[in-house]
Amino acid sequence: MNRLGRLACRWLLLLGLVGSPAAADETLHVPAAPGSEPGASLVIHGALDLPQMRPLLEGFHREHPDLEVRYRNLTTLALHERFLARPDEADVLLSSAMPWQYRLANEGHARALESPAARRWPAWARWRQELFAFTFEPIVMVVNEAVIERYGEVRGHADLLALLERHAEALRGRVVTYDPATSGAGYTYAIEESRLSPRYWDLVAALGQADTALADTTGEMLEGLIEGRYLVGYNLLGSYARERLADQPRLRVVVPEDYALVTQRLALIPRQAPHPAAAARFLDYLIGETGQALLARETPLGAIHPAVEGPGTATSLRQARGEALRPIALGPGLLATLDDLKREALLTRWQREFARRARR
Repeated sequence: MNRLGRLACRWLLLLGLVGSPAAADETLHVPAAPGSEPGASLVIHGALDLPQMRPLLEGFHREHPDLEVRYRNLTTLALHERFLARPDEADVLLSSAMPWQYRLANEGHARALESPAARRWPAWARWRQELFAFTFEPIVMVVNEAVIERYGEVRGHADLLALLERHAEALRGRVVTYDPATSGAGYTYAIEESRLSPRYWDLVAALGQADTALADTTGEMLEGLIEGRYLVGYNLLGSYARERLADQPRLRVVVPEDYALVTQRLALIPRQAPHPAAAARFLDYLIGETGQALLARETPLGAIHPAVEGPGTATSLRQARGEALRPIALGPGLLATLDDLKREALLTRWQREFARRARR
């Protein structure tokens, strides 16, 4: 593995973006309809599990039965490494690793999509005509009703800070959040929040005072909340929480009222895609109203298309939360996640603030 590959491996491991080895090479194959032109194919590599991807692929194939569709479900690390080794293998790359997708586009690896759907796509959800966000996934809190009944509502970061400062002893060990030193999701959110909120570092210190548990994944946090080990979860991926807690009435998913980060999954067409016309058809479907409506209806991921409404969509959340929603920007700021010196500086301060009140 070359130096770039080693750095990619190191960072994606630290970023907490690596999935289970068992899911590393699952393939969904949808053959073309009988009589279709031989060789009319579409190859998609995505860090998106089959339960979420299957409805999108099957919906696309209903509209384009002449195409043979192959989907390879990879971890974000495997997807990135495989692309660097074989940049002419896949027609579309889908990944939640926003900095790495941005870097690929920024370094000239993405083909522009010049279509009406691409030009109409919201400017905040695309970079040039090469990189497109297709999901809308707020970062949320989860609060056990027992906390609300005893201490009052938790509607935003100020409420959480007050709760932790006033009741740190009662909540000691019963709060959980990401460990930014081992989770890229947690690290990315820490970078964004330190820019957004002047009281962010007070909140980090209050989390430390309450002896907050640190986790690597949203799934790990949700397990602890469901089992009752934790009463409050901070900075969970909302799409996963909404789906997993649908049958847990005592656990309330809170989209913070003051500000709520929003993460997105990004799609691009590689410059050396073997079937660029088929790739353009799929990406048009993915960001078109039909594909986005299916995504909103049959997955927990949250659609962006302005005409699509329903729970978890950008439209419904913006109607409810307005400017409090802060999508992580598609731009050069994403590259800060990949900078060793910036990462070391932020983590040093995070660990110092987290331990500050704990030492008292």
